This record gives sequence, C-alpha cells and structure tokens, in this order.
Amino acid sequence: MSTKLARAAGAALATLVTLSTVGGAAVAAEQVTLKSAKSTSSYYVMTVQLAEMLKKASDGALNPTVEESQGSVQNVKESFVRPGNFVFTTPPSLLASARAGEAPFEGQANDGARTLFVMPFITVHFVVREGAGIDSVSDLAGKTFIAGAKGTFCERRTAKILEILGIADKVESVDVELSAASAAMRNGKVDGFATCSSHPTPQLVELSATTPVDILSFTDEERAKILDLDAMSGPLTIAAGTYEGQDAPVETVGVPVGAYTTANMSDETAYTITKTFWEWKDRLAADNPWWTGVEPSMVSLMGAPVHPGAARYYEEKGIAMPAAQN
Repeated sequence: MSTKLARAAGAALATLVTLSTVGGAAVAAEQVTLKSAKSTSSYYVMTVQLAEMLKKASDGALNPTVEESQGSVQNVKESFVRPGNFVFTTPPSLLASARAGEAPFEGQANDGARTLFVMPFITVHFVVREGAGIDSVSDLAGKTFIAGAKGTFCERRTAKILEILGIADKVESVDVELSAASAAMRNGKVDGFATCSSHPTPQLVELSATTPVDILSFTDEERAKILDLDAMSGPLTIAAGTYEGQDAPVETVGVPVGAYTTANMSDETAYTITKTFWEWKDRLAADNPWWTGVEPSMVSLMGAPVHPGAARYYEEKGIAMPAAQN
C-alpha cells in the first residue's frame, strides 16, 4: 500500500459512520480508535491495514477510526486519559518509563496500559546524503543531522545513541520536523536524519527513489553499546535492495513495539481484536511483508499486563505468558 493510498484510506476510515444489523434492526457499530504515528511512517500504513481488517472481519460491528500522531510518546500520554476503545502503539520501554514517572512522563506515573498483540519491530535508520562524506556513524561529527521527529521515542533514542558513541556534542542538531527531512536532504539543507520505523518505511522508499542516499551501518562494537540501552532491543539487518540504491546489507538495531489498550476496553472487544489480528496476520503479511516476523510468543516482550480479553485468546491457543504479563 502506498503512503498516498494509506492517507486516503485513513481519511475515509476517520469519517466513516457504520451501521450493523441485529435482528433486522440497524444499530450503531462499536467505535474503536487506533492511534498511529506520522502519516509518512510505516506504522501509519500498518494501522490503516489494521483498521480495514477489523472493519471487514467484524462485518461492520466494529467501526475503526485511525488518528495520526506525533509518535509513541504522544500515544502513551493520551492513553492516560482517553476513554472507550483506544488502541495505541509504543515500544515497551516507554511504558516502563510511564510506570516509573520518568522522562518524558515526569509527574504522570501511570500503569494503565494493557497488551493486545505484537507489532513489527522498529528499525533504526541513520540516513545520509550520498556524497556528503559520511561513510560511518562516526563521520556524522561536524555534520548537520535531524535526530528524529520532535518529542518522539526516535529522537530520544537517537540522542542516546549519539551520546554513548561519544559524538553527541560533535553533531550539529537541526530543529526540523521529520516530515520536512526529505525536502531538506534534497535541497542540501541537512546531511542526514534518523527515522525509527519498520522497514521498508514509506518516507525512505520515496526519498531513495528520487535522491541518492546512504543508510549507515553500525559496527559490531557500536551495536553492542546501543543494545545495552534496552535489554529488549536486538541486532537487525536491512537486506540489500530494500531501498533504491542500497546495494549492501545495513547492520542496525531493532526495538520491539506492541499494540496496547487500557482497562476501559471490554474483555469481549479485546478478545475480538486480538483473535482477529492473529487470524488475519498472514493476509496482512501478503500485502506488507513486515508482518511476517511477528509471532505470538513475542507477547512476552511487551512489558505490560495482557488485557484479560486478549489473555483469553492466548490461553485458548496454549500460548504461555510470564506471570508478570497476566
């Protein structure tokens, strides 16, 4: 699905009012809000897929609405106050920060997130202009770089990566929205940017098709330091040919991401959403291959109690979960 198509589908879903029929009488469908990410991200496309799936699988009994967001930090903060059936995505590490009331959730300690299912992992991309003289991450010293969308998990993780690699104070940070990063690269205004989204991410697919870019690999030593930031992250390889002009594999890191809700969602709705996702996963993967690697066993990585309705599905399927997840 193209980004343009995803936007159109999202807009249609956001304005659609659906009726289902029970005993010959029309009744309002149950509303479900899915909070995504920026419309240029792969997670927005995924969320539109999920919304279409829920609507079709429920035969209109569920009426999903997709909302764009600034990223996972906003999603988690909204989960503290949103009523009704609110589904959002975030890395588990942000939920740990929310439970502890740590940055960026100072004074907002909250343990209300409940796991539904697993999303494809975040892929950390460090993208630079071809010909900018940047062949490695250490070469970013003295260069202009956008660390990710403002106030997002990606911006925070990129800042941490640059810090532990000892170049944070040598990279010239540019205060530009990530949505403007591609144009800034084409116009030579910046040397590079970071984006954290499952690959292939639509923004980079479109950029690499028109502008020669390089995606930086981390060395084994750099990657080991980065993985120490998050016990749940892991090494990840972007296969050669994923993006236009990418002739070699890129060695980077991946971060788990979950689809969560809150205790406001009924057990029956949580069960239906979770069951539908796993039963439709292969069909989702046929459209976008990033779903291929998602497995039920990964629920143990999600870092939040499983919603009782979702837990019912996993129990039916004999999927074991750590006691802390129940």
